[in-house]
Amino acid sequence: MYLQVHPQNPQGRHIQKAVEVLRDGGVIIYPTDTVYGIGCSIFNSGAIERIYLLKQQEKSKTFSFICSDLSHISEYAKVSNAAYRLMKQLIPGPYTFILPASRLKQLPKSMISKRKTVGIRVPSNPTCQMIIKQLGHPILSASVLDRSGNIISDPEEVRHEFEKRVDLILGESNSLQQFSTILDLTEDQPVIVRQGVGDVSMIIAA
Repeated sequence: MYLQVHPQNPQGRHIQKAVEVLRDGGVIIYPTDTVYGIGCSIFNSGAIERIYLLKQQEKSKTFSFICSDLSHISEYAKVSNAAYRLMKQLIPGPYTFILPASRLKQLPKSMISKRKTVGIRVPSNPTCQMIIKQLGHPILSASVLDRSGNIISDPEEVRHEFEKRVDLILGESNSLQQFSTILDLTEDQPVIVRQGVGDVSMIIAA
C-alpha cells in the first residue's frame, strides 16, 4: 500500500494506518529528515528478520532506531552530562547518536553492537514524530537504498522498488537524499563517525 503524506501536516488517518501496520508486525517505509527509512517495531523479531532480508544485510551489522525526544532516548541508552548538553542542541535533527546501551535484556540483539552500544535518531520530520508518539515505542531505522547501495530519493521510485516487498509506504514530496551525521558519544569527547547533512561546526570548534 502507498499513501502520500503532507510534509508539514501529515494526515492523521495515514499515521494511524502506519501505527496499525507496525503493531501488527508489519514493515513500513517512511520519510525522515535525511533519507527514506525502512522500519518496524524494534520489539518484533519477525519484522526485523524481514528487514535483514530486504537489505541483504549481515546479521553482524546492527540497526539504529528512532526515538521521539531526549527523554525517550534515556530509556534505551546511558546519556552522560556532556552527551546530554550536546544532544539537547542537536535534537531533533539529522544526527545518529552512538551511545552505551541500557535495557540490554529488553532490546533485541539486532539493535546492540558488540561494544554494547546503540544508534539512536530523533528526526525533525513530523511524520516520524507522530508515528513514534502514537506507537509508544521506537521503530527501526534502515536507509532505503537501491541494489548498488545508492539512496532512492524519489517517492515514485521507492514505490516501484518496494511496494510489493513491504506492507506500507508513506511517500513525501520533499527530496530525501542525504545521510545523517553519525556522532559517537560513548566517551568524554564526541567523535564524528560519518559526516552527513548535520552541522558539526560546534563539535569541531570544541
